[in-house]
Amino acid sequence: MADNEFLNDANFELYRDLIYKESGITFTPTNRSILESRLRERLREKGIDSVLTYLDSIKQCKEELKGFLDSITTNLTRFFRNQAHFDALEKHVIPELINNIKKIPGTIRFWSAGCSTGEEPYTIAMLLNEILPKSWNFEILASDISLKCLMTAKEGFYAESKIVGIPDNYLAKYFDKVDGGYKIHDDIQSKIKFDYHNLKNDSQLRNFDVVFCRNVIIYFDEAAQTAVINRFWESMASKSFLFIGHSESLFGMETKFEFLKTEWATLYRKNI
Repeated sequence: MADNEFLNDANFELYRDLIYKESGITFTPTNRSILESRLRERLREKGIDSVLTYLDSIKQCKEELKGFLDSITTNLTRFFRNQAHFDALEKHVIPELINNIKKIPGTIRFWSAGCSTGEEPYTIAMLLNEILPKSWNFEILASDISLKCLMTAKEGFYAESKIVGIPDNYLAKYFDKVDGGYKIHDDIQSKIKFDYHNLKNDSQLRNFDVVFCRNVIIYFDEAAQTAVINRFWESMASKSFLFIGHSESLFGMETKFEFLKTEWATLYRKNI
């Protein structure tokens, strides 16, 4: 099949509309080549020659749709990515939650939305294990649209090339050196529940104190971004905090979140 015949304009529109409807992810002529590359690879794996035949397949089979959406997402992450966010979490957010909001020792609830292969929620868990008073507890929901990434995250094994950024004392305390890499300790893994979730939908979960959703909404158009952010609002507790990517912003968006500038990083707050 010649390249110019693989995904013509009409079929590109069909795929783009389906992807947007099912996930909120937007493909434009600018990033069309990414979709074409991922789709070509998917068809080769499935032994299918026709993009229209495969389109029918993902319309009829929800599991295949999940697999396809998994294949077109980009998963770039690392431990302690954007250190300023974790500084703000340690030095502003956690003290405020403990001292001014909850007051009575209990559980602080986190959601790592778009957790990819798990580096973000594991970073949060290690940090909280270090800084939270022993009378406090925490739990983390980590979700992603990629089942493949979630499997990696649940395993908790990372090759040596993936542990860049982890402080030496954290690496020694929370990981075991194993053949080919490092395995995170079970006590940290037990604090995290990994689960599939499509941000297009309401999670139905509520009362999160802190939500991390970094470098995810950049793949959505304005309408889908607003819908996702407003669903976060509904899922969060009073006086809670939202972290988004450093290149992302809620500026100009119809949302109830309050912009918060700390000494370390900017974030958003549900200030009711």
